[in-house]
Formats: sequence, C-alpha cells, structure tokens
Amino acid sequence: MKENNKHIILKTENLSIGYQSKKATSVVAQHINIELNQGELIGLVGANGIGKSTLLRTLTSIQQPIAGTIQLNDRHLEDYSAIELAKTMSLVLTEQLMSKNLSVFELIALGRQPYTNWVGNLSEYDLSVIHKAIDQTNLSELKHRKCFELSDGQLQKAMIARALAQDTNLIILDEPTTHLDMYHKAYILKLLQKLAKDTNKTILFSSHEIDLAIQLCDTMIVMTNHDVITDSPCNLIEKSVFETLFPKDLISFDKSTGNFRVK
Repeated sequence: MKENNKHIILKTENLSIGYQSKKATSVVAQHINIELNQGELIGLVGANGIGKSTLLRTLTSIQQPIAGTIQLNDRHLEDYSAIELAKTMSLVLTEQLMSKNLSVFELIALGRQPYTNWVGNLSEYDLSVIHKAIDQTNLSELKHRKCFELSDGQLQKAMIARALAQDTNLIILDEPTTHLDMYHKAYILKLLQKLAKDTNKTILFSSHEIDLAIQLCDTMIVMTNHDVITDSPCNLIEKSVFETLFPKDLISFDKSTGNFRVK
C-alpha cells in the first residue's frame, strides 16, 4: 500500500441517514462508519432503493444527517462554508445539464468557479488546470464541440473533467455509468481507476455495476438491508457479503469468479 493512501479524506462516525419532517423521522440506514483514504477508488453498491443516493447526498451536505458525524480532512462537514466545500469536494450528479449549448471547454471551465473572481475571469493557472483535465480525460479532439453533440459516454467524460478542473481532494459521482452500454461502463470506471492512481485524488462513486466495481475498486461500501459494510473487494468476498445483496431465489454470487449469476 502506498504511504499516502493512509491519509483519511472523509470519515463518518455512527452516521444515521434518512428523512426528517415535523411529524416523523424515517431512518434509511444507521451506524455507518466508513473511512475514505487518499488516492483510492471506492465503489458504493447495493440493491435499488437501499439508500445509496441518500448516503451520497448526506456525505456531500446536500442533505442533513439524522445523527452522527461526518469529517472531511479532519474538519466537521458542517463547519465548511459553501466556497470551502467547493474547493475540497466536487460532484458529478445524474441530473441533466441546464444548458447543453455550452462547448466542452466551457463546461470543463465551470470547474474553476470556486477560484475565479466575481466576473469569472480565468487566469493562466486556471487555463493550465483546465487543459490538464482535458488531457487526462482524452477530450482534446472534442473540446470545441457543443455538449448537445456528444454521446452519453463523451458527456460523462466531460463532467468528470469538470470535476478534475475543480481540483478537489475528493470527487463523488452518483451513478456515472447510467445510460451507457457495457463497453462505455467499463471505460468510464477504468478511467476513474486511472485518475485515482495518477492524481492521488479520492474518488467515490455509486453504481449498479457490482461485478466491474469488484474488479476495479480499492475499497467498496456495500449497503444491505441490515448493515453498511466497507472493506476491500477480496475481503468482502471472503466474508460472503455480496451473497446478501439480492434474494437467493433468482440471483447467486460465485465466489470463485467474483460474478453474479442468474439461477
């Protein structure tokens, strides 16, 4: 293991997530204790409706926790101002772009907003960071195209490049392979794996592509009906954690291959 991988970027202690109203509290998951280390690719997996998006919204301060604490770089998440958080954590969400009339370069340049002045002028340094993000995601030939001209896979790469241009310790992606075919699902996750290693950034993504996540991730967070378990894919396989994700009448997990099978 790399020495710098021991640095904890994000940590939760006895975190409970869910929804609160004046009348009731609905707990989705509780007793969540996870650590995200620098330079790792971390996959968040679980069945539909288990609470993956709720957990990501809570970790990114979009939604408030019900109980427990979240620490980002040894500071409580609630102590960050909006601009401080934008310089520490970048998000790639599943929502559609408000305007696909932007060029790829303009979209990626939006990642520099936390650092530019009030009129948004880009410095030479800003431009160098943007061009580096373009190179890291192999988008040089597409940088002048409009976003509406891109395929889903190309647009997802541009969104990842925008997060890279934001230059944060932590990048969080919600279902980055949605609407992609199998080749582009693998391509995007392999790209994330390479970026985590090359940039030493911590990259957390949620996904239904459990087989691919097992092959590519350093660490996985598995949400079940009863627990939220985090460990290396190999250890999770040994502990038979993946066998608890789905009803056994239709889906089984083969430990020898690390794949799910339809019975």
